[in-house]
Amino acid sequence: QVQLVESGGGLVQAGGSLRLSCTASRDTFMRNVIGWYRQAPGKQRELVATINTDDRTHYGDRVNSRFTISRDNAKNTVYLQMNSLKPEDTATYYCNAGLNLYYSGPTWGQGTQVTVSS
Repeated sequence: QVQLVESGGGLVQAGGSLRLSCTASRDTFMRNVIGWYRQAPGKQRELVATINTDDRTHYGDRVNSRFTISRDNAKNTVYLQMNSLKPEDTATYYCNAGLNLYYSGPTWGQGTQVTVSS
């Protein structure tokens, strides 16, 4: 059973930082692209960042250099380091497992809330 477990969300002031973690089963982690997506109230879910098994990454247009995605193969975990957070980064962040850096796959985590206050 594919399982993705997110953690690390919370409340932070604008300009602050958070690190999200997504831990997957070993098989899922080693066979899939793992990505972060986010969805704010009333808006469509959007790609934040993805990483494949060769450490190739892709970022959404709205995060550019503020966010960094990485993976720890020993821990079956993908991290999303978020710096210089803005109120518009407020959303529920979801971990996803798929086969493509540019499109989400069918498997989602439960989501973790990130709230950035101004």
